[in-house]
Amino acid sequence: MCYLCSEISVKPEDFIMKIKEVVSLIDGAFITGKHRGEQSVEVAFASDLMSDVLTIKSENLLLLTGLVNVQAIRTAEMSDICCVVFARNKNVSEEMVRLAEENDITVITSPYSLFRISGLLYQAGLAPVY
Repeated sequence: MCYLCSEISVKPEDFIMKIKEVVSLIDGAFITGKHRGEQSVEVAFASDLMSDVLTIKSENLLLLTGLVNVQAIRTAEMSDICCVVFARNKNVSEEMVRLAEENDITVITSPYSLFRISGLLYQAGLAPVY
């Protein structure tokens, strides 16, 4: 039964996931922040439109995107996003790595599509923003 169904009672902490678990589920690789693998994320949001990301106000947010440029990292910085996952084995530039490290943002790449990453994390219990 889906956790959204009203017949079961769940608490938000039931769906918290450690970043290292995210990496494992999506066959990901740490680009930055491997030492923060024990850090938890509570919700995920998938978007290539950084203007949409800027409207989200949520703590411990995992951003999933296929947009691999410095703007994705800057958006994460402005939105206090702790972890960004880049889909489709996109190459992360040195400038992006430097900016992520300066702002304690964990960066992960995955060979999977954005759709597949979202599905895997949702199926494993990570909640969407909405």
